[in-house]
Amino acid sequence: MNTTPSVKYPRIYLAIDNCFAAKRWTTPRRWLKMARKIGLSYVEASADNECDPLYMDQQYLDDWIDQVKHWQDQTGVKVINLYSGHGTYATLGLAHPDPRIRERIHSEWLEKMVKMAGKIDAGLGFFCHAFSQSLLQEPDRYYAACEELYNRMGRLADTAVDAGAKAIGVEQMYTPHQIPWTIQGASRLLSQVHKRTQRPFYLTIDTGHQTGQRKFLRPSYEQIKEAIGQFHQTGRVDGFWIGPRTAHLKFKELARADDTCRNSVDQILEEMDKYPYLFARDEDGDLYEWLGRIGCYSPIIHLQQTPGNVSSHLPFDAKNNARGIIKGHKVLQALAKSYDTDFTPEMPCPARDVYLTLEIFAGTAELPVDIINKLKDSVAYWRQFIPEDGLRLDQLL
Repeated sequence: MNTTPSVKYPRIYLAIDNCFAAKRWTTPRRWLKMARKIGLSYVEASADNECDPLYMDQQYLDDWIDQVKHWQDQTGVKVINLYSGHGTYATLGLAHPDPRIRERIHSEWLEKMVKMAGKIDAGLGFFCHAFSQSLLQEPDRYYAACEELYNRMGRLADTAVDAGAKAIGVEQMYTPHQIPWTIQGASRLLSQVHKRTQRPFYLTIDTGHQTGQRKFLRPSYEQIKEAIGQFHQTGRVDGFWIGPRTAHLKFKELARADDTCRNSVDQILEEMDKYPYLFARDEDGDLYEWLGRIGCYSPIIHLQQTPGNVSSHLPFDAKNNARGIIKGHKVLQALAKSYDTDFTPEMPCPARDVYLTLEIFAGTAELPVDIINKLKDSVAYWRQFIPEDGLRLDQLL
């Protein structure tokens, strides 16, 4: 049963995802030493950096675990979480139309990763599902796919407890075909998984994953009418979202007939009403709304700098900070706001430890020295706000 925690605010730690090291510093020895060199004590290990169960056999993965344990002792740096990478992100995965693929991703990837996490006393975060366009056009199939996804996440929460893994959870995204992508949808996912299992299951909020939602806002009557007029003149309207295919077909039919009477536009609105899951609200495109509303259910928060219109996983250096919207003090203030709300038994217990985890990508042609420098810059920026790991959020504020 969920209860209000005795200590209101969580402990905060600064960590880094080792995705920056993929194809360059590829052994636990190398990237654990790298983390220590740039001033960090916690690492999130990405499956992309040579520990993916779909590519590596069990003997190799067992050796990898032994190396992690050894070099943790040698460096004093802890692998605190494992995380999925681009390999599984690029597939339909847990939402694949073929049940054999869904089960393979579940049993041969996710369950193995959970068990690996348990062996090194780590948690697991992941994202490995997507809904195809055809599925999005059929509400009954869509809702059934959501239910199966919730069930599988509940199973994973059970597996995590049995394996001795720390908290596990799914990452939030920013488009309709990758749930959860709205605050309301993320809250529903957490509550539905909690309803099924009563085991800990959480969210990962990424500071750059609020850059797509506002492309999918529901248009008003006047906006639709204006767009119909534009389409009638030019034959196209770029960047205009009205949701389902049925609404798009009706839109084109009206535009070609130059029929913009109220009854005709109302037909489009009625089609949109049947697909509420295809639309976002303005608040869904605001990182600080995500943190302030449900940040307490995010034991991992991925940190990337962004100007607000693209998720490029930029570093926190002077150039990017000058035009970026991610501000350290605002992140902590918004997170505290979520812990000031009343907790409900429908949701998991708020996270007691939160790892603010730098997720800085490295370009294929980027020089190693430049990668290291931008990581150092990013750590230096965040150490202004998290000077010591393990302090409570209220102490940092």
